Formats: sequence, C-alpha cells, structure tokens
Amino acid sequence: MVHRIAGLGAVLMLGSASAQNVDVRVADVAQAPLPRSVELGGKTYVDHGLVATGSLPAGTIDFLGDTLGSFSSLAIEPGSWKRDGDTYTGVLWTLPDRGRNDPEHNVFFDYRGRLHRFRFSMKVWEPARKVWEPAAPAIPAERGNEAASQPVIAAEAAPTSGAVSLQVDGGLELRDLGGKPFTGAEPGKGVRKERGIVLPSPASGIGEGKVSLDAESLQFTRDGGFYVGDEYAANVYRFDAKGKLTGIIVPPKAVRPLDADGKPDFTSLKPPVTGRRNNQGVEGMALSPDGTRLFVVLQSALIQDAEAREVPADASGRSLARVLVYDVSHGGVPKMPVGHYVVRLPVYADRGDGGAPNKTAAQSEIRVLDNHTFLMLARDGNGLGAEGGKPIVYKSVLLVDTDGASNLSGTTYETSTTSVLGGDGKLRDDIRVATWKPLVNLLDPTDLARFGLGIEGGRKDTTQLSEKWEAMDLVPALDPTRPDDWFLLVGNDNDFIAKHCVMDGQGCDSAIDNDNRILVYRLTLPGMRSTAASNHR
Repeated sequence: MVHRIAGLGAVLMLGSASAQNVDVRVADVAQAPLPRSVELGGKTYVDHGLVATGSLPAGTIDFLGDTLGSFSSLAIEPGSWKRDGDTYTGVLWTLPDRGRNDPEHNVFFDYRGRLHRFRFSMKVWEPARKVWEPAAPAIPAERGNEAASQPVIAAEAAPTSGAVSLQVDGGLELRDLGGKPFTGAEPGKGVRKERGIVLPSPASGIGEGKVSLDAESLQFTRDGGFYVGDEYAANVYRFDAKGKLTGIIVPPKAVRPLDADGKPDFTSLKPPVTGRRNNQGVEGMALSPDGTRLFVVLQSALIQDAEAREVPADASGRSLARVLVYDVSHGGVPKMPVGHYVVRLPVYADRGDGGAPNKTAAQSEIRVLDNHTFLMLARDGNGLGAEGGKPIVYKSVLLVDTDGASNLSGTTYETSTTSVLGGDGKLRDDIRVATWKPLVNLLDPTDLARFGLGIEGGRKDTTQLSEKWEAMDLVPALDPTRPDDWFLLVGNDNDFIAKHCVMDGQGCDSAIDNDNRILVYRLTLPGMRSTAASNHR
C-alpha cells in the first residue's frame, strides 16, 4: 500500500515495521496550511510554523581571530532562558566543525576546537489581528437597538514581526586530556593514545601531535559541562565547564572505523572497511529531559549496513542509520549502550525530477523528548552553498519513536562488524526499525516568504535556504496559557563560506557569503513541560 505524505514528492511505503521506506522523487514542498499536526504514541504534536528568524554575517570574526563558522550544533545554556513581556533572551552556545577544510583538494587548517558564545534575543511573529473597541458612549443605546452598544472594529493591527538578534560574546577553547588544543586537520593514518584510548592525530605536518576533532553535535549537562560528538572517530567527548576533556565514550566495535586488519582508520578522505562512513559520524546527540539517557545517532548507515544498489554512484543505500542510547545516570562516560536501534532515513532524487532516488537524506541533529521519542533533522545536500545548482528537494524534522524497535544492544550487530542486512542485501526481517512521522517541513514557501526566505535560488526578493541545516535546540515558550508550547531553534552550518575568510592566519575566501542563520518554529509538544522546562525560567 502506498500513501503520499507531507508533499507531492514523498511516497511512504507502508507494510511491516521493518519495511518503512520514504522515496522522495520531486521537491517535498509543504501542501497543507499551518498549523499541521501528527499523532504518535497517543499524543498529538503540532507545528505552528515559523515565528522568528535571524542571521549573522558570514564574514564575522570570532574570539580566536578566525572566521566564525557555525552552526554544526547549538544549545541555549541551561538556566539562561527568560521571558520579559514579548521578548525572550538567553545565552546561546554554538559549535563549529573542523574549519574551512576542503578534503577533495587536500586543504586543511590547524583549526582549534571551540564553542562560540552569543547573547541571544528574540521577539516572535504574530499575525495581523482585529482590534475591537466598544461603541462610542455618545450614542445612547435604546430598547430594541442593541447594535448601538455592540463593539466595533476600530483598526486592523499590523502583524508583529519576528526577529532573532545574535551578539557575539566570546567563546571557549576546547582542550584534550593533556591540556592541548584540538586540531581540525585531517589525521590520515596517524593515531595517538591517551589513557589507553586510540585517537586520531596527524603524524606529521598540519596539526601534528594534536587530537583531530571534527565536532558535529553539542549537549550541555546539568553540572555545567557538555558532550561533543565527533566525526573522525565517532567518539563522544565529555568536557567540564571550562572546556577541558574529562572522559571519552568510545563507540562499540560495530561503529568504530576499522581497516581490513581491524585497526582504527580515522581518515575523512576515504571510507573504512567497516564502521562509520567517512564524514558521517556522530552528527546527532542529545540528552533525555531527565538527564539520564544520552542518545547518539550516526549521520547515515555504517559501511557494513549499506544496501546494495545497481549503480555505484547511487548513495540511496545508506538509509539504515544506527541509534545508540547510553545510561548516564551513574557516570558521564558509560562503556556500552543500553539501547541500540536502527532508523531508516528518507531517500531522494537529488535533481527532484521524478527519477529514482540516488541519495540519502542524512540525519543532521536530534533533540530528545523522552526516553524513546526524539526529533531528528533529515535533509538533502542542495541549497545555497552547494555546488551544481540542484533544486532543494527535502529538509524536514521528523518525530521518531524507538518504542517497538528491535534493541540490538549486546548483540553481534553491536559487538562485531556483522551487518543488519540479510543475504538478499536488505534489512533482516527480524529487525524492526524505529518508526517516525514528519513534523516540521522546512520547505514551506508561504511560511518562509514572511521572513524573506525561499526555496528557489536566483530570486532578488528572497534568500535561498542554505544547504546544511545541522543544528537544533528546544526551549519552552513560557506561555501559561499554552504550557505545552516550545520553540524549536534550527541552525545552518555555513561551512565558513564567506567572501572574506581567514583561517589560522591564512586566507580562505569563497565566491559567495553564506550567512549563519537560525529559524525558530513554535511547536506543541505534549508532556515536555514537567522535567525539561525546569531548566528554563
């Protein structure tokens, strides 16, 4: 049975839980008007649409003198979120990745790992509304003339514009276990051992002797520290509040990038034999609202889980992403997951021309709602900043539920490099994937147009959405009349693309400016207010 969802281009194949598949052949543009709702697990979740946007010029310089690139991840500092009338404020931390690197041309910089700090302010958009006033008192009401005492429309109030203001306010440099800065440089075959853990590290040249870090995900903890997810090693690093590394969560064997001899293979220039795909590491990571579970999601399928395709250039076989769940209630760096699931990502035709899908909509960030439900951002590789000029096809926030999915924790699919695929090259019938439904479709032309944004490039009246939307966070609306309402912040990774770019004292100019941008959506998330909102006043 085939049903269309979200837009004309998305086709959802429904069958057994293990067979869920979404093929996007033309642009998945939102069709239904806002608000849009979905039901999952007996709850109704609602997307009320965009309420604010803001941007930071691409050429902004950060606290270490480099071009400020973000947002591979972002998070409002716990306890800083406040509302004063119609204004919301907080401290925003954002995470850049490894710098203005170009792996295809072997260009890398000794970019130091860091967090950026901003003063964040927001006023939300409200639609135009009718203003009512009582009838003028000079006209006495007479018996039988009730109309004289009825209110009349005095004016049509203009809509309240929604805007985000970002003010650069320093940052924090990250340091490894020995107190050295990290480097964004390509490690190649180089490794370094710290406290018995083998880590990526350039053996010579740029970044020699430092731990290579390609930071992609950020999550604060209640003690003021934070986790950072990495792409090179697929590790999760635990830092204290001062940015000093205190512990490392090493992924299970199934996820580690290994060569044919079973040795670590951390390079980003080519895929390993098994484990995380190069440049497809820990892209999504978040704590449950009660702080007891850390969810870690790979950007796409592990090498051994890639489904066979007839055309070698076809990347649509990378849809089976792994989800790891760690119990962090008794320690910040547990050794093994307590939950291990598979989620099938959408696949799409990168030209949006109705042809067969040839790409996977990579998972780029998550935010957890409870111990089994989370939001997941899945997107195409098209938009401002991408080469080739292909149309934007798919960018959505999905509502994912692992309840009912097969838990692979402790099985051979985790402790070895055994694939979840059967002999036919397809997902095994006895493995049930996590279910999901689309909640927020970023490709809503009407919604975007209110803020001067759009899907198509080359238009003078709009700015095209950029390619890499990779950051999310949730903060409460602090509205006593709608206690289940939250703001979803979605940020882009601009890849340091700026007409005037400087990196490690060298020029790195691009032909265009790709500004850092944040979109803010208002959502109704039932049941979130109890635990999570206590961190925001």
